[in-house]
Amino acid sequence: MPLAESLSLFAVALMGGGINAVAGGGSFFTFPALLLVSRVSAIVANATSTVALWPGSVSATYGYRRELWSQRHLLVPLGVVSLLGGVLGALLVLWTPAPLFERLVPFLLLAATLLFTFSAQLREKLERLGRPGLPVVAVAQLAIAVYGGYFGGGMGLVMLAVFALLGPKDLNAMNALKSALGAAINLTALATFIFAGVVDWPRALVMAAGSVAGGFLAAATARRLDARKVRRAVVVFGWALTAAFFVKTFG
Repeated sequence: MPLAESLSLFAVALMGGGINAVAGGGSFFTFPALLLVSRVSAIVANATSTVALWPGSVSATYGYRRELWSQRHLLVPLGVVSLLGGVLGALLVLWTPAPLFERLVPFLLLAATLLFTFSAQLREKLERLGRPGLPVVAVAQLAIAVYGGYFGGGMGLVMLAVFALLGPKDLNAMNALKSALGAAINLTALATFIFAGVVDWPRALVMAAGSVAGGFLAAATARRLDARKVRRAVVVFGWALTAAFFVKTFG
C-alpha cells in the first residue's frame, strides 16, 4: 500500500474515531474513504471500516470509564442484545449480493444522514411517549444493533435518543453507554466479517491505529467540546456525501 494512501487512511480514521466518541458518525468518513481512495468493493469497505473503528470505540469507552460506571445497570441487558444484533446485521451484509449492496450504498447513506439531521426531533417525539420499561428499550436496541451490524451510519445518535428515555440526561454518561454498546455491536459484526474473509487487513490495521488515537483523544477532551457543533458539521458532510454517491451510482 502506498505511503500516501496509508497516511490518508490514518488521518481519516483519526477523525472518524474522534467523531464517534463525541457525536457519532465516524463511518461517514472511513467507509467512503475506503471506496474512493482505496477503491475496494463496498462490502469489503464496510467490513474493513467496522474493523478499523472498533478499537476506537473501545478506547473511547475506556476514556469514559467514570461515566460508564454510573450506567452499569443498563450495560449488561443492552450489551447482550447489542452482541446479538451485531452478528445478525453482519450476516445480512454477507447474504446481500455485492452488486445490490453497491446500489444500496447511497440509500444507506441517505438513511444515516436523515437520522443525523432529525435526531433531536426523534428524541423529542420519543420523550413525549413517556418512559418505557427496559424490555421495550432492549427491543429497540436490538433493531439498532442489527442496523449497526449491517451499516451503522447514524447508529450512535439513535442510541442517544433511545437512552434519553431511560433517564440519564448527562451527555457524557449517554456517550459512555453509546460507546460501550457500539463496541459490542461491532465486536460481533467484525468477528463475522473476519470469519467470512472480507476484511482488507493492511488497510484495517492502519485505520485502526488512527481510530484508537482519535477515540481516546476525543473522549479525554469531550467535556470541553461542543458536541452540537461537531454534529452539525457531520450533518453537512453527510448530505454532501449522500448527494455525491447518488450521482456516482445513478448519474
